[in-house]
Amino acid sequence: MEDQTTTPVREQHRFNTVNLQRYLAGKTRGVSNNDRFTVRQYSAGQSNPTFLIQTPSDNYVLRKKPPGMLLPGAHKVDREYRVQNALFSAGFPVPQPLLHCTDAEVIGTEFYLMEHVQGRIFQDLRLPGVSAAERAALYVSAVEVLARLHSLDLTTMDLEGYGRGPGYCKRQVSTWTKQYRAAAHKEISVMDKLSDWLLSNLPTNDNEVALVHGDFRVDNLIFHPTEARVVAVLDWELSTTGQPMADLAYFLMPNYFPSSLSRLSCMGSLRGVDGIPSPEDLISIYCRCREIPSSLHQLNFYLALSVFKMAGIAQGIYARHLLGNASAPNAAQFGQSVEPLAQVGLEIAENPSRSVPADARLFLQTAKGQAVHQQVTEFMKQHVLPAQQEVAEYYSKHAHSPQRWHTPQVIEDLKVKAREAGLWNLFLPAVSGLSQLDYAHIAEETGRCLYAPDIFNCQAPDTGNMEVLHMFGTEEQKREWLQPLLSGQIRSCFCMTEPDVASSDATNMECTLQRDQDHYVIHGRKWWSSGAGNPKCKVAIVMCKSKSINTRNRHGQHSMILVPLDTPGVNVIRPLTVFGQDDAIHGGHFEIHFDNVRVPASNILLGEGRGFEIAQGRLGPGRLHHCMRAVGSAEWALELLCQRAAHRQTFGKKLYQHEVVAHWIAECRLAIDQTRLLTLHAAHALDTLGSRSARKQIAMIKVVAGRMVCKVVDTAIQVYGGAGVSGDFPLAQMYAYARTLRIADGPDEVHMSSIAHLELRDQMRKAQAKL
Repeated sequence: MEDQTTTPVREQHRFNTVNLQRYLAGKTRGVSNNDRFTVRQYSAGQSNPTFLIQTPSDNYVLRKKPPGMLLPGAHKVDREYRVQNALFSAGFPVPQPLLHCTDAEVIGTEFYLMEHVQGRIFQDLRLPGVSAAERAALYVSAVEVLARLHSLDLTTMDLEGYGRGPGYCKRQVSTWTKQYRAAAHKEISVMDKLSDWLLSNLPTNDNEVALVHGDFRVDNLIFHPTEARVVAVLDWELSTTGQPMADLAYFLMPNYFPSSLSRLSCMGSLRGVDGIPSPEDLISIYCRCREIPSSLHQLNFYLALSVFKMAGIAQGIYARHLLGNASAPNAAQFGQSVEPLAQVGLEIAENPSRSVPADARLFLQTAKGQAVHQQVTEFMKQHVLPAQQEVAEYYSKHAHSPQRWHTPQVIEDLKVKAREAGLWNLFLPAVSGLSQLDYAHIAEETGRCLYAPDIFNCQAPDTGNMEVLHMFGTEEQKREWLQPLLSGQIRSCFCMTEPDVASSDATNMECTLQRDQDHYVIHGRKWWSSGAGNPKCKVAIVMCKSKSINTRNRHGQHSMILVPLDTPGVNVIRPLTVFGQDDAIHGGHFEIHFDNVRVPASNILLGEGRGFEIAQGRLGPGRLHHCMRAVGSAEWALELLCQRAAHRQTFGKKLYQHEVVAHWIAECRLAIDQTRLLTLHAAHALDTLGSRSARKQIAMIKVVAGRMVCKVVDTAIQVYGGAGVSGDFPLAQMYAYARTLRIADGPDEVHMSSIAHLELRDQMRKAQAKL
């Protein structure tokens, strides 16, 4: 902290320095009652006033509460002291805290003292006065320190009770809404709109807990005097435990500001500043340091939250100016920044593409994703594809035997190999460390073989069910069902579609759920329960209509509940056929009746009436996986088509020499590549925006992928002629899968209506933005 960043103590912050010197004498090295003792105030800092204490031998920094009336819950200097103590002990770069005084008689408010760290503080985030190369190095060092902070172990630091942990984002929205409203000097409607949007679009997974700074910016860092290295992180007033992505977004936030905000006192834009790394580069560095996927989930939410928080802080600074106890001399200027900041936040929120890095269109995997993809490709080539003949012989041999529902030993052996190779549960980001974009490439590879997903424990419907339990299950439900599913000990099925209603409109579901003391009673008929024929299938997730819920909201009447298949009253009636085949390789698709089945009330997922909420979280990734497997299946079909066209001859020439066949091959290649790009775009949207904001992209690929794979496989069948519809080649079985895809998880027509609705909404927003 440089002397030139200080001023004489401002009138409203003056305190009895004699009392302070007397209090510190004997408690602090270098302070006595007889030596020179001067106090100056730092000109920066908008919250807790900060002072430079100078003695002949040492310098110190004092942080105190502002005088006068304060907002509730703010200015907790005791928390700052506690967290800095823990961080300093852990070797993290913070000034060493020396003492904490709660006696307001000393200087009028509570305060704490810390060491003075010599170095550079940049109040201008554009870092003027340094070269472009050094500017880049300073920003890189800053984001590396942030990654280091988020990697600290709270348990070893004795900070387990420091914050409230999971649910951080919801608390942040609530806290800053309350802070803003308590400080507001006038009504600003856009702040209310932004608050409402944030509360309605909370991240689907807000369970990650790390130590978060809460105000991590370049101007809260001290850099080494000559090196591009952070020597101290300052201002821990807003620190707590919670979602670390909020810290990263707050640090990145100025990169998304328009240049018009540069005139505002609280924040300027970093766009076009030479040397400052792009947000995507900083994200990549941060994720590499933390060894996590670089595709950040719902970045637009965290950016919007950051801007909302900044607007709330600006409002609080202006409120302190009106009360006469502001810490900075330019506090009066902050009132004019609140509304423009909120406008920016709302634009980022409602136009998620603003938060998508420019090079995301390349759909690059992370380093880990590329490595795992390569492993899967090699494993498929060496082990999975060579086993196809053996697997086909097993199902042919047991075609009319109950043994067909069992998994062939060759597949069980390959599962063991895959798990030993670390190629297990790759679909679940929390377990695999892969993003949806990473896994999309892998899913395409597994789509080249009908049973490949099973080998990696990435088969439907278990993947969707595991995602549901991971996101919405209680700890007891996870222990009983999720862990055995993740380990491959058991299988599961999903019971939603019903034979007696038009299930394309899922609100038609009539299977009932009724509370009976500490149990629920389920009654109804389900069919197309995929995987229920496998002997390892032990539990079903059942969609039911709750009898006790009286609401006009058709999407608030249904619930999901866990039903063990050995529960009395669960009757597995029959396997359905797909084009005459029972699809035993996938565990079949069964009709199941639930005849007044009683299960414990603790089996309910998330709560009554939350069924559609769960479904939205489940269907996004599940549909993505289906579509990328469809791309892989289409690649396989095209490969078979080209082999046939290159070897068969009609009318004096090879099949591919007939122009019509050549055009078919070209059309297939166009369709596959177009679908792949659209699906990877949806995967990226799912990673960065979340299931809710990626609804249109997911609906689009559901339509396009089904149509594409149907067309490609049908074209291959046409080239094979009679052989194509026989069981001698996999094409007929592939077509059954492809055609089913256009109905499963909603028919094309439902998705088309959804796409049209979402497109109209987006177009209307664009039109309004131009006004």
